Amino acid sequence: MSMSMSIISLKKRIETRMGLQTDLGRRHGAWLLMTLPAVLWIVVFRYVTLVGLGIAFIDYRPRRGIFGSDFVGLRNFEFLFRTEAALRATRNTVLLSLLFLVVSMVVALAVAYMIYQIYSSRMTKYYQTVLLLPNFISWVIVSYFVFALLATESGIVNVFLRNIGRDPIAWYSSPQYWPFILLMAHMWNSLGWSSLIYLAAMLGIDPQLYEAATLDGANKFKQFFSVTIPLILPIVTLNFLLGLGNIFAQDFGLFYQVTRNRPQLYPTTDVLDTFIYRSIAGLGNIPMASAAQFYQSVVGFVLILTANWLIKRTSRSDQDLSIF
Repeated sequence: MSMSMSIISLKKRIETRMGLQTDLGRRHGAWLLMTLPAVLWIVVFRYVTLVGLGIAFIDYRPRRGIFGSDFVGLRNFEFLFRTEAALRATRNTVLLSLLFLVVSMVVALAVAYMIYQIYSSRMTKYYQTVLLLPNFISWVIVSYFVFALLATESGIVNVFLRNIGRDPIAWYSSPQYWPFILLMAHMWNSLGWSSLIYLAAMLGIDPQLYEAATLDGANKFKQFFSVTIPLILPIVTLNFLLGLGNIFAQDFGLFYQVTRNRPQLYPTTDVLDTFIYRSIAGLGNIPMASAAQFYQSVVGFVLILTANWLIKRTSRSDQDLSIF
């Protein structure tokens, strides 16, 4: 008797849940339909293309196709890591990515907090627009701006150096300066979007908390670290995890267009994305490029899982800051 009652109860729960799902589909059918193009894009370009990962393990011949080419195992990976250019690109990718991630996050938090302090001002929207506008400018156009600044003969910077009695610098032949130059270009491009995310999180903080901190004698600097940072820490952590997961997938346009693909700058500017592009465009080595791309994806996945695990282990708050 009890077993039959439990079966009837389970059947009612299933019917109730199916009814709720049907009702949800009726109420939000239009919204779900609007997501269809994005879902199709993800399926076609993110899942169907996974078949191409097999190129990293074969001696790919276009005439024979993916399934007709000879299987070579890890030979493409061995060739990849024996080349000095690949090791250099890996090193530059890690170092530059960490530099961009940490510095950009700190500056974006500071800018967002400054905008938050004047949010009631009429100029706030103007500041936001100015900061966000570079995000929509192509790196091709940015490369011309940078060249106008750094050209050896007519660049604005070298003209200024001559006027103050200093020798001009051959910027496009001096790789030691370019980590800083690329950092400035990256921050100029991404600062508006990053600060906007943090600003939205700050606007959700109860103003009474700042009033209480002011009564306790905390200035704006102390309020930032004692009130703002602890309350928006989940957003900061999420952005850090997403950035860490993309550490091996740098912005191709930044490193290829802004540097004008100058071989003299490869020691500090060549990353895996540009290395993969040259492997395909210049050498025609599709299997090695596929192996490098596979390597990018796997290491990025491992990094984000590791960071997520560390945050779970080290977080002292009751709030789960992980994304898995």
